[in-house]
Amino acid sequence: MSRTLRLCIAVIGNIASVSLYAAPITTFKRVIRKKSTEEFSCIPYIIGLLNCLLFTWYGLPVVSKKWENFPLVTVNGVGIVLELSYVIIYFCYASTKGKAKVAMVAIPVLVVFCITAIVSAFAFHDNAHRKQLVGSIGLVVSVTMYASPLIVMKKVIQTKSVEFMPLPLSLCTFLATTLWLTYGVLIRDIFVAGPSVIGIPLSILQLVLHCKYRKRSVVEEPNKENLEKSNLEKVELEKLNLEMEDVEKNVTIHKNGNL
Repeated sequence: MSRTLRLCIAVIGNIASVSLYAAPITTFKRVIRKKSTEEFSCIPYIIGLLNCLLFTWYGLPVVSKKWENFPLVTVNGVGIVLELSYVIIYFCYASTKGKAKVAMVAIPVLVVFCITAIVSAFAFHDNAHRKQLVGSIGLVVSVTMYASPLIVMKKVIQTKSVEFMPLPLSLCTFLATTLWLTYGVLIRDIFVAGPSVIGIPLSILQLVLHCKYRKRSVVEEPNKENLEKSNLEKVELEKLNLEMEDVEKNVTIHKNGNL
């Protein structure tokens, strides 16, 4: 029964995590459409890529005992593909300064992963110590990944707009962290459960901000439309007045000519 429960939670957790990794697709459709990264930050996606790399490595038999952590491999393998795609798209449409920022963050991230993988594979000769090394680094990176939206949340509070903090991303974060915390507790693995201890409250905070500022955005949007409509009406009225003045001038000139 316990094994079946773990498997069910792992499967649902995989679905939730894939949804979490796939949530920014709408954001990057916008980036491609507008050919601009606007105010979006690349840092969460680069940290997410490192997180997926580390936990895929953690779940492989090189680090874990056989395939005991196979669910981590499947979900983070998909995450690697998606996060890498986001970073590449961001790099393509970023400004020159933005491209430099991506390189400055992404290169050290890849170096950290390579060093971790090499050291864990060759410096240690048992699974317990390998898991401890990779899991500890993965735990720190995961906490950083879940904390990275704090930058966006600060912007949301300053601008009173949730435009750059998509709701699907926040919902998927809450669901995924809750499920992985449960799964980590069931298998008694602190490196799997640990990140969610930070991720759950932060995802709840994101949802609270959505509830608070989304209504304001909805209220402000019609006002913006009304303002644009009012400006358009003013322009048309000014054109009409100018036309009337021209007609009056022509009539006056015509009368004077007849006289």
